[in-house]
Amino acid sequence: MDKGVLLQRVQAMIVSSTKKPKQMILSTVKMADLLGVSPEEISQGLNELVKEGRLKQSKLKEAPHHEVYFLP
Repeated sequence: MDKGVLLQRVQAMIVSSTKKPKQMILSTVKMADLLGVSPEEISQGLNELVKEGRLKQSKLKEAPHHEVYFLP
């Protein structure tokens, strides 16, 4: 999976979010379906983008404990 394409998609999803601050809970399964790749590739790509500092990630403290992504 090309990280550039993944980053563009994620940035577009976060920017279109109506939440303040701009944040998004991403479904790796839905993104994989849209991009025609496996969910593992999406998850790995997101983790690499977080490690590179191109995305920020946090986890909800309360149920359902989703991972939330932010723009740096």
